[in-house]
Amino acid sequence: MSDATAVPTHCPYCALQCGMSLRPTGLPEPLVEVVERTDFPVNRGALCGKGRTAPAVLSSRVRLTEPLVRDPGTGALTPASWEEALAAVADGLRRARAGHGPDAVGAFGGGGLTNEKAYSLGKFARVVLGTSQIDYNGRFCMSSAAAAHQRAFGLDRGLPFPLEDVPRTGCVILVGSNLAETMPPALRYLTELRENGGRLIVVDPRRTRTAEQADLHLAPRPGTDLALALGMLHLVVAGGRVDEEFVAGRTTGWEAARAGAMSHWPEQVERITGVPVPLLREAVAMFCDAPAGMVLTARGPEQQSKGTDTVSAWINLCLATGKAGRPLSGYGCLTGQGNGQGGREHGQKADQLPGYRRLDDPAARAHVAGVWGVDPESLPGPGRSAYELLDALGGEVRALLLMGSNPVVSAPRAAHVEERLRSLDFLAVADVVLSETAALADVVLPVTQWAEETGTMTSLEGRVLLRRRALDPPPGVRSDLEVLHGLAELLGDGKGFPTDPEEVFEELRRASAGGPADYAGIDYRRVEEEKGVFWPCPSPEHPGTPRLFLDRFATADGRARFVPVTHRPAAEETDAAYPVVLTTGRVVSQYQSGAQTRRVDELNAAAPGPFVELHPRLAERLGVGEGERVAVVSRRGRAVAPARITPSIRPDTVFMPFHWAGEGRANTLVNPALDPVSRMPEFKVCAVRLERA
Repeated sequence: MSDATAVPTHCPYCALQCGMSLRPTGLPEPLVEVVERTDFPVNRGALCGKGRTAPAVLSSRVRLTEPLVRDPGTGALTPASWEEALAAVADGLRRARAGHGPDAVGAFGGGGLTNEKAYSLGKFARVVLGTSQIDYNGRFCMSSAAAAHQRAFGLDRGLPFPLEDVPRTGCVILVGSNLAETMPPALRYLTELRENGGRLIVVDPRRTRTAEQADLHLAPRPGTDLALALGMLHLVVAGGRVDEEFVAGRTTGWEAARAGAMSHWPEQVERITGVPVPLLREAVAMFCDAPAGMVLTARGPEQQSKGTDTVSAWINLCLATGKAGRPLSGYGCLTGQGNGQGGREHGQKADQLPGYRRLDDPAARAHVAGVWGVDPESLPGPGRSAYELLDALGGEVRALLLMGSNPVVSAPRAAHVEERLRSLDFLAVADVVLSETAALADVVLPVTQWAEETGTMTSLEGRVLLRRRALDPPPGVRSDLEVLHGLAELLGDGKGFPTDPEEVFEELRRASAGGPADYAGIDYRRVEEEKGVFWPCPSPEHPGTPRLFLDRFATADGRARFVPVTHRPAAEETDAAYPVVLTTGRVVSQYQSGAQTRRVDELNAAAPGPFVELHPRLAERLGVGEGERVAVVSRRGRAVAPARITPSIRPDTVFMPFHWAGEGRANTLVNPALDPVSRMPEFKVCAVRLERA
């Protein structure tokens, strides 16, 4: 078949949302094949292994194709009709609400849901269920950066500039990101940066494939990124490198932030972080000497119990040096999940309404209630954040509807979360595969995948994109929008939940109008013709906003706000009983909880299972050789995996990827201590001990 038969769409995985096309094969398996799409500017045709093999998960061999209902007699999940399954879900939600009140029912969403599905789930929870108990797994991903963005700039968008600006700046400080494994097609932007004469500084406790590309690699002890940023700002001030004109003209709060930085002198920072003072000075010189510069953070500094303050410290560095609100400069967050940006904008987060409006803002409530045709007073207030919601299961929250998430693998203190899920009176899961979480459900609803449905996603750039349906789903599969429509009908409100995604998006446009994330001027036609539209875009005539803050910041006075912060230890420090630091992350051939990628043979061949990465000196002390099984023990549990011995990690630190369930489940170990602002759990640092298994 010719490429004329290929449907342009986007990868189902990370927030790059790489462009690809899908062409029918004419074969039973695979139904479609990926065709390079060079016209999309973000990846220019390049794809990682996950994107290339994505059609494998469309196979009926690995995915759900009929509803499953748990048999009360045998306890087994057995096939059922859609009518039976939806009735069982409606009954389970209704009984919990009748017996314990509306907040006894919860909804848990995902950062991979399209904008239309995230919007509809938030509306369903608040209008049909009347519950405040809704959040999503994006709380585990970029919420600290979002909170820091809001308080510094008055607006949160992952990147305030398009990725195409990165190679044109003078210096990038990349903090806690391994782009070579998490977003491989994006690595070219850093390669091009250096080819253009720019400099790259990578901050990571491991010498990753990304760190190997850097002009300078800083390897701090996990959990000390805040001290590192403060130490660098101290050196900026001491060296007379502050951009006084920018600070005076476009910011507020400098004196308090300056005082906080000056209490973190370089030698103290070296003791805390392990980064030598000469390297700190070299990093400051590189950044300040560049005519333009960027700081980009990812989960490393963000997934901490002080993640918001840590990101604020890096933003303060940008502001003090005048590297924000100017061309080719600024702070940005490398959002992880496919729709991590849009997923937090349109209502599935505990404290937000569509358009990134605050749920406790009376004007926001009135606007959205008007679009929904309900009384603003009927809308519940803010609910629990993601981990707090999961922790409340089986107690105050008795029934849960879960869409597009696998917290049995992805949540912190995962064994405890699994226990909470088991304690529910009722659990319904809508997913494309029988994930570890779906296997615990009372009802499992098989839903369509990316290639079988149309919908919009918002990338890490704030670019709204259109994924087009390329093939029909199997006969026993329905979309999440159809699930919500069917449940709403059974619970008494079907008319407010259309099943056509474009109709849902048209309502989302009205609901977001005038809000911080304003989509009012975006429609499917524009998105397709323009290869994405950057929000805010308040009217059809508006060109969209690829670059934010060049004239003013989104605060009331138009000035960016310095936030004074000071270093504090991780919630759990090492001691004699637990002397080693554990940090977690991803590998290139698996994605998030692995629910989909672990079903692809090619990806499993490249990354077949968990491992424990440790330094040769630590391995020698333990008497452990390459490939031998190691037990990693924290105060919350134990995980066992083969040793991978490498000098690329600090001797006081071990690393585990978090994609697997079973005995190698890394998130069994991690600390659920929450950031006080973002409610982000501390995935990236906890105290452990190692034992030979």
